Amino acid sequence: MDPHIPCRLAIFDFDGTLSDSLPWFIRVLDDVAARHRFRRVDDDLAVRLRTMETQAILKELGIPLWKVPAIARDLRRRKLEAVPPVPLFAGVREMLEGLKGRGTTVAIVSSDSEGSVRRTLGAEIASLVSHFNCSASIFGKAAKLRQVASQSRQPTAGAIYIGDETRDAEAAAKAGLRFGAVTWGYSTRAALLAHRPAFVFDTLAEIVGALHGAQRPEAARLVAARPLLAAEEVAE
Repeated sequence: MDPHIPCRLAIFDFDGTLSDSLPWFIRVLDDVAARHRFRRVDDDLAVRLRTMETQAILKELGIPLWKVPAIARDLRRRKLEAVPPVPLFAGVREMLEGLKGRGTTVAIVSSDSEGSVRRTLGAEIASLVSHFNCSASIFGKAAKLRQVASQSRQPTAGAIYIGDETRDAEAAAKAGLRFGAVTWGYSTRAALLAHRPAFVFDTLAEIVGALHGAQRPEAARLVAARPLLAAEEVAE
């Protein structure tokens, strides 16, 4: 995205980007691993997994591709039934309102179910989102991004996908969209920077200004020297 072109379409990932789901994910992971018979994740392994690409994570955990859909369905069901619901990060509402106020169409493309996404957002915040395209397969986000871009009738030059995982970066590239990386989610900053994102965001408060020219992408990227948030501070 050329910094001089206003952002007309901002598509967001959900877990780890808008939804503070990492603590919940860590809590349920052992039970999911036991049920689906893959490697359990201790604290040291959890740190290493955040540095890895998706296919490497599956290999490390001993998860064949044929098991992934069943694991994803299990996680979606658990998240939809979570009590209390998985929360949003502070500042999501204000950020989305800021984008809408500047004429940006807001969309969400997520591997989570639409019901779970709407439950976490609540009706008022969900009303700020023009397009939901959810329940994406692990490597199926690119197709959904293309669908949303087509439905929104916005030029791809003014569109961006914002997410927290390396697979989000890969999906954006396949869909022909620029990628904005957030540093408070599942993948580490170093892993995300390897995909050369157009923007790197350390806080939700940076997004509106950066996408509308108040902050150039190069300036957003210069935060790379800042230390990563610990998992406890982050609290997909």
